[in-house]
Amino acid sequence: MGEVLGVFAAVLSSALGGTSIGATRYLVGSIDPLAIGSFRFGIGFLLLLPLALLRGDRCPKRGDWAAAVALGILFFALFPILFNASLIFTTAARGALALSTLPLLSLVIGAALGAEALTWRKSVGVVIATLGVAVALLSDLTSAPSGAWRGDLLMMAAALCMALYGIWSKPLIRRSSPIAFTTMSMAAGAACLIVLSSIRGSFAPVAGFGMPQWLGALYLGAFGAALTFYLWAFALERTTPTRVAISVTVNPVTASLVGAWLLNEPLRWNLAAGIVAVFAGIWIATTAGKGRR
Repeated sequence: MGEVLGVFAAVLSSALGGTSIGATRYLVGSIDPLAIGSFRFGIGFLLLLPLALLRGDRCPKRGDWAAAVALGILFFALFPILFNASLIFTTAARGALALSTLPLLSLVIGAALGAEALTWRKSVGVVIATLGVAVALLSDLTSAPSGAWRGDLLMMAAALCMALYGIWSKPLIRRSSPIAFTTMSMAAGAACLIVLSSIRGSFAPVAGFGMPQWLGALYLGAFGAALTFYLWAFALERTTPTRVAISVTVNPVTASLVGAWLLNEPLRWNLAAGIVAVFAGIWIATTAGKGRR
C-alpha cells in the first residue's frame, strides 16, 4: 500500500507540475522568469513552514542540514534556472521531451550508486513512457529554432539535477519527514532565487500586477510549489527514485491539456495516443516485482 500511495503521489505531483507550466507561461509576459521562481518557491515555503510547525514534524538532524541546504539549492534554485534558460534556445515541446529523460537518468544513476535494482520491467516501462511523450508532442517537435540543441542540453542538465535530488534526498527524507525536509530545502532554493532576482531588478514589474497576475503567482506558490513538492517528497519516502521519476512523463501531457484550456492551444490525435503510452509505461515500471540487478 505504501508503494501504491507513493506512485499515486508522484503522478499527482507531476500532473500539478504540468499545470504550473501553463501558469508560468501565463505570467512570463508580465515578469522575469527568475522572479517567477522566487514567487513560486518563496510562497511555497511560507505555506509549508506553519504546516510543518503545527504538525510537529521531525526536522532534519543537525548533521543533515548542510546536505538539505545543498540539495535545496540544487533542486529549487539551479533546476529552475536551467529549466528557464533552456526555453530561450529550444521549443517547449523539445524541452518537455528532454526533461522526460529524467526517469532514464534516475534508473541509470540509481543502479550505478546502488540505490535501487535495475530490472527489465522498469527499463521497458521507462522507454515506453518516454516514447509516449514523444508521440504526444510529435506535431511540435519538427519545428525547432537554430541552435535548439543548446536548450535541449540545458534541459537534460535540469533533469540531471532532479534525478540527483531524488536519489540523494531519499535517505534524508526518511530520517526527518517529507514536509520538514521540503520546507528546509525550498527555503534554501528560494533564498538564492530572491537574492538573484533582487540583484537583477526582476521584481520591478510587480508594481503593475493586477488580480490575474497575483492569482497566477499564488497558484504557483500553493499548488506548483508547496503541494507539488510535498507530494514529490512523500513519494520518495515510500517508493524508489525511478518509480517517482517516471511520473514526470505526465507533466507535458497535463501541460498540453492546460494549454488547450487556458491558452486555446489545439489538441491533436497524437496527444491521446501519447497519454495511453505514458500511463502504460508507468504501469509497467511501477508494478515491477523483485528483480535482479
